[in-house]
Amino acid sequence: MYAHKGDHIVIRNPRLGGVVRDGEVLEVAHPDGSPPYRVRWSDNGHESFFFPGPDAYIDHGDVPAPSSPDNA
Repeated sequence: MYAHKGDHIVIRNPRLGGVVRDGEVLEVAHPDGSPPYRVRWSDNGHESFFFPGPDAYIDHGDVPAPSSPDNA
């Protein structure tokens, strides 16, 4: 998993109707974009360092899809 400053982390809840948690990546600890990330959580505004688990994914926002010869 790789993130950049400004990306959003989303944590899915496996329970039916469970709360989804998300936050903005404020800082990336490693130049290659690997964890941990300093995140500001949208539900309470707190900041923490976060190591994502298998229930988390990165929302990169409006990143264009890579082009290939088939769809160029």
